[in-house]
Amino acid sequence: MAYPTPQGGSITGTTAISSSGYGGADALTPAIQQIWSKEILFQAMPVLRFEQFAVKKTELGVQPGLTINFMRYNNLTVDENDGANLSEGVRMDPVALSASQIQITVSENGQAVAVTELLLNAAFDDVMASSSRLLGRHMAQSMDIQARNTLYSKGIPFGTSGAYNPNNAVAPSVVFGRTAASTRGAISPYDAGTVGTASAPGYLSPAAIKDAVEVLAGQNIPRLGDTYVCFVHPSQSRSLRDWPEFIEVTKYAAPGNFMLGEIGRLYDVVFIETTQVKKGLDATSATAPLYGFGSTLDTSGSAGFQENANAYNAIMIGDNAFGHAIALPVELRDGGVIDFGREHGLAWYAIWGFGVITHESRVVLNTLGGAIS
Repeated sequence: MAYPTPQGGSITGTTAISSSGYGGADALTPAIQQIWSKEILFQAMPVLRFEQFAVKKTELGVQPGLTINFMRYNNLTVDENDGANLSEGVRMDPVALSASQIQITVSENGQAVAVTELLLNAAFDDVMASSSRLLGRHMAQSMDIQARNTLYSKGIPFGTSGAYNPNNAVAPSVVFGRTAASTRGAISPYDAGTVGTASAPGYLSPAAIKDAVEVLAGQNIPRLGDTYVCFVHPSQSRSLRDWPEFIEVTKYAAPGNFMLGEIGRLYDVVFIETTQVKKGLDATSATAPLYGFGSTLDTSGSAGFQENANAYNAIMIGDNAFGHAIALPVELRDGGVIDFGREHGLAWYAIWGFGVITHESRVVLNTLGGAIS
């Protein structure tokens, strides 16, 4: 026996069903509630990349003060012709020791958030837990930015005698990317190309990496373990991945033995990818060079200094490049009772400072981003 068709249309069809009951004054809108997902999303951000290579200094944690002083001894001069050859019957002539000082000054760092008691009771999310996570991310990025800016900043070279004087600080060395050869030569395709300038840098290539390694190794800068470390922007690593010499981290002979953010290596250089790498040689404008690079980089232009705003500043470092002085480690603090408990505050707080230790232990690679055109 066949069942009668329901009033208003069939089960599988809705064209005949009247929708007048869902509009006007009799609307069921209050019965249709918005559903909130329990998954909380956070904005993407870079994570700690630079700080892992800083030399930790904790003397201020057990001694009073806001500044750590380092004394660096200069090497004794060696005669290039005779070395330290002595003659019988002739007394040795003593020489004086010379040293220089560098400083790292610590300061307060922190950030606070506040929520109301009403929000804590009405919100479906654990607002305080999300706040603590956001504060942790803020702390990480703040620390990494300060570490990066330290590597870009001026430093006092070895051989500078006397007490600490910031006027003796100089900018780090700079290497520019190379442009491809315009014509096919006798050694093509092994032609390294032409070295770029501040106004027209080339791309990040194996030749540019060799140029930067030459600067560090030529100053006897020790490696971090058995490699130098280079921080590159994703746009710079794009051109680097096109070279067959580049070894991706997934193709290492010892999988899992890599640093945070490591994407691969080339020769004796490990690459750390991060968006914290600055864009533009001074990151501001052509008339206001940041980091003290000055007009000596490119004198070919009429203005003396002409930068390329689309270029990125990768940083290659060796051992003992910069230090991280910690007087008070990071703490998560509660704001206590505010307004009779109607307001709740949460903050991270720390006392730290960054500073250049070995000026010669870093070099900036100013190159274009993207694939090699």
